[in-house]
Amino acid sequence: MPITKSAKKALRQSLRRRARNLQKMRKLKNLLKEVKNLVTRAQTKGKDERSSSTSQKKIEEARKLLPRVYKLLDKAAKTGLIKKNTASRKKSRITKLISKSQQ
Repeated sequence: MPITKSAKKALRQSLRRRARNLQKMRKLKNLLKEVKNLVTRAQTKGKDERSSSTSQKKIEEARKLLPRVYKLLDKAAKTGLIKKNTASRKKSRITKLISKSQQ
């Protein structure tokens, strides 16, 4: 346990930052999972010819979530939550996944 006044303050700050970072990471991961799930559901339903319209709707829904994903990834990279290249890689892969499933 911290003894000095400054160490106590540093502990409080780090606990607040940790909670904030965990919340942001959770939000980011959930959004990425949601987009991936939409695309995979669309791909599995796309195999049936009857449900091609529902698969297209799911892909469009995933495409609409893309700006939110970009925004969260960019902010996370800007604040140091994740590295810049990690954010770029995730954006690239999620975009590639969506565009590949649209064909």
